[in-house]
Amino acid sequence: MREALVTARAGGPFDVKMTPEAADTEGEGSALGRMALAKTYHGDLKATARGTMLTAGTSVAGSAAYVAVERVSGALHGRRGTFALQHVGTMNRGEPTLSITVVPDSGTGELVGLAGKVAIVIADGKHSYELEYTLSAP
Repeated sequence: MREALVTARAGGPFDVKMTPEAADTEGEGSALGRMALAKTYHGDLKATARGTMLTAGTSVAGSAAYVAVERVSGALHGRRGTFALQHVGTMNRGEPTLSITVVPDSGTGELVGLAGKVAIVIADGKHSYELEYTLSAP
């Protein structure tokens, strides 16, 4: 018998600290960077996260890219566990695209089976998240 999937939304503010790390060797072309991420999620997701971000800048204003992976540990609507998020962001001459996805099969504890996508909202210099997800019913 298959378990029922619960579709839900979670949201709230988060704090993020990005610490530059040693960049890859200098060379011709795009500037490459590396950052350590430390986040604290509030609201429906009460968690901390650690991760790594890789960036590529260009000589064209408003064009760049980043990829990141973070491990989130805490409680989502009261269900405890961990999961990983994959980020892919591109800025094409000022036009942003961003995809943040729960890494398939990365959920542990009460978050086994978690799947979903995250949107980031930045308003007045403050960050918030909107997570749309599915999870097996407890």
